[in-house]
Amino acid sequence: MKRTGIVVTAFTATATAAAVTALLGPAAAAPPPPPGASEAAQHLAALTVAAEGPSTGYSRDKFPHWITQSGACNTREVVLKRDGTDVQTDSACAAVSGTWRSPYDGATWTQASDIDIDHMVPLAEAWRSGAASWTTARRQAFANDLGSSQLWAVTDNVNQAKGDKDPAEWTPPLSSFRCMYARSWIDVKYRYALTVDQAEKTALTGLLGSC
Repeated sequence: MKRTGIVVTAFTATATAAAVTALLGPAAAAPPPPPGASEAAQHLAALTVAAEGPSTGYSRDKFPHWITQSGACNTREVVLKRDGTDVQTDSACAAVSGTWRSPYDGATWTQASDIDIDHMVPLAEAWRSGAASWTTARRQAFANDLGSSQLWAVTDNVNQAKGDKDPAEWTPPLSSFRCMYARSWIDVKYRYALTVDQAEKTALTGLLGSC
């Protein structure tokens, strides 16, 4: 089973074809980089520290994804094209060949079926950190945000091991990526004014110390 892990710059269903074409072009890269460690530390300090809320009422359906970006291409397909090498797609925009390197574990894959698109800040984590009070439109933007470091193409079973855990509970197996992981996590929480709990903040502070 696949599990897909305020300034909202995500493309919506009304995104122009030209914008998506740019995303799918040869110059496309991995997710937009988050701020550096120093700025990330400032953003972490600015986040509200609060105990996580309950999961009551949570459903992935309340974060509509993957939405259509243009033509037959949805958000997952855009990220697969963006983060892979030599990705070829069929008429339905499905990736039929390519190479993907998962930043979480360093593994390389040649089948799109081995790749999950992870939400850096998981949907359930976001729900418990403030998204429960959002509108559906805002949750949709969060779940399909191509304009931040929220969406990553990663090994499927590594993403499943992460689940909805925060950095106090899970960090990527590849230690060299943990600085980027912390910076990206903080960036998403800061952009969306989500809260952090104390254990999460302590873990993130430690990870930034390794940058």
